[in-house]
Amino acid sequence: MSELCYNRGCGQRFDPDRNPEDACTFHPGVPVFHDALKGWSCCKRRTTDFSDFLNIAGCTKGCHNKEKPPEPVKPEVKSSGEKKELEDLKPRFDEYIIQAPKPLEFIQRPSAEEPLVDLQQKVSPSLQQALEKLKLAETNASTEKVEDGNEVKYGTVCKNRGCSKKFSGPKSDEETCVHHSGVPIFHEGMKYWSCCQKKTSDFNSFLSQEGCSKGSHVWKNADGKKVVPCRFDWHQTGGQVTISIYAKNCNPELCSVQANSTTVCVRVVFEVEKEFEQKLSLWGVIDVSKSVVNIMASKIEISMKKAEPMSWARLDLPPAQPPTSGEKKGGD
Repeated sequence: MSELCYNRGCGQRFDPDRNPEDACTFHPGVPVFHDALKGWSCCKRRTTDFSDFLNIAGCTKGCHNKEKPPEPVKPEVKSSGEKKELEDLKPRFDEYIIQAPKPLEFIQRPSAEEPLVDLQQKVSPSLQQALEKLKLAETNASTEKVEDGNEVKYGTVCKNRGCSKKFSGPKSDEETCVHHSGVPIFHEGMKYWSCCQKKTSDFNSFLSQEGCSKGSHVWKNADGKKVVPCRFDWHQTGGQVTISIYAKNCNPELCSVQANSTTVCVRVVFEVEKEFEQKLSLWGVIDVSKSVVNIMASKIEISMKKAEPMSWARLDLPPAQPPTSGEKKGGD
């Protein structure tokens, strides 16, 4: 039977019969919170984000520990008439126990195959005033031809995110397109792509990051709309996660946000001819019936109710890693 490790920063399950001296990576110190910075007394790394603090990797290796720490001891009051100083009633600092979130693999997670439903939409008054102008722009755009037939013009830039290659003839179709399959995310001052998680605080470094996926160039979208990236951010409270997509003048009739307990599919059409799509496998579980989409003139906010009041380490699950050659052969 597997046991739960109670070392700080671990929280994994282990086999007591297979517990070598380097099996566990944990923090031997205590959590330190000072001047909005959060960290551990045993290592130097500090962060202002609580989710990042929970994910700080341990600095010490050792055996897993199955012994549950004792509960904090509450001081006893001998009689109702006896008064003690306020400081005496406070538990000691080292009696607080902070554990890492329970690993996702041990949490019962609903199936990603659950049917998707449309989240309720709310359109702001400011956007409603712009709808007539938007419809007029769509009418004018439909009478113009951006491209003639299926011909791709020389100098057309590849539509894949992160690829800046231009069409220079039929040979361009034979090139391998190196691009980002995810979307740009700006969170807590850091900039990165959801598909590869290489974080940086410098915008130029973010733009120059090499793609993590390979495929063929895409010179145009089938329906004539331009597939473009949108600035993408998120934040959370104890009971809610909010995704902000910064797209101006969205057309509510063409936008859709579908979700189930663990997946969100977003399609946004904005500024007449621009389109943004994204599918996210959420880190946690949401209550679809209590989630809503607010469409405003400058952005879309997807407010999702958490199924359980807990802190998410990140917005979406990391992409699945391909099996190694040994796993493909069944470990032979």
